[in-house]
Amino acid sequence: MNSSILVIGATGNLGSEVTRQLAAKGFKVRSGVLNPARYQAPAPQVEAVRFDFDDPTSYAEALDGVEKLFLIARLLDPEAPVVLAPVIQAAKQAGIKQIVFTSALGVDQNEQAPLRKVERQLETAGIPHTILRPNFYLENFSSGFIAPMIQTANGIFVASEDAATSFISVVDVAAVAVAALTEQGHAGKAYNLTGPAGLDHAEVAAIISEVSGRQITYQPIPEEAMRQGALDNGLPAPNVDYLAVLYQVTRAGYLAESTDDVEKALNRAPVGFDEFARQNRAAWLA
Repeated sequence: MNSSILVIGATGNLGSEVTRQLAAKGFKVRSGVLNPARYQAPAPQVEAVRFDFDDPTSYAEALDGVEKLFLIARLLDPEAPVVLAPVIQAAKQAGIKQIVFTSALGVDQNEQAPLRKVERQLETAGIPHTILRPNFYLENFSSGFIAPMIQTANGIFVASEDAATSFISVVDVAAVAVAALTEQGHAGKAYNLTGPAGLDHAEVAAIISEVSGRQITYQPIPEEAMRQGALDNGLPAPNVDYLAVLYQVTRAGYLAESTDDVEKALNRAPVGFDEFARQNRAAWLA
């Protein structure tokens, strides 16, 4: 049990990419998952260990022998401060030397935001840490919740009106996480991670149309329609409320601006939507 980096959420989009990039660089990784027996490790130096947010007894074994922790909250969880507080304390008791936490763009502007409260918990925990605040992911269009809309209805249906968003790739966010976990100089920093430019969803639809050869259109929908659709798809009401707030922030224009924080962390620019679309063209072919 001598893994040096524990990745929480290792089966999710971001956690799996962090794990893959760490392994590709030769680091030993422990993947915290609900069912280790079913986990398919991406490399020999990746081992699975049981980790369950709802079972605090799983924390100690998962953290045993770990030097650093990649921490992420459950998706759209309004209870993130309550859920993550005991994890942070367990990490402190285990002697974790650094935590890299994935928050969300803009939460530092609202002290009541759940992920902002987690950031504050880290500040008072006395553990060296790095905070990542990514914008919405580019991969939402290729493999995430928007992809089925494109495939089945040739459209993008979200409650963004004509607001722009500086979308960022999961690959770039993971690269910053890996840098923070494996290089000097990132402790104590918070990175606001965006793509190189803000695009509205009509512009996104046009780019996808061009690379795929299909006619994809953007149809803005009312917030209530988005809420009902999420509920119909089984998302619990508190999570739906969380989602609605994210799109309220989007419509207000707070997610449109781009930063140079990816370049500061990686000495390279983040991938833009045009390049991402070319790389993921197969996701939208009929």
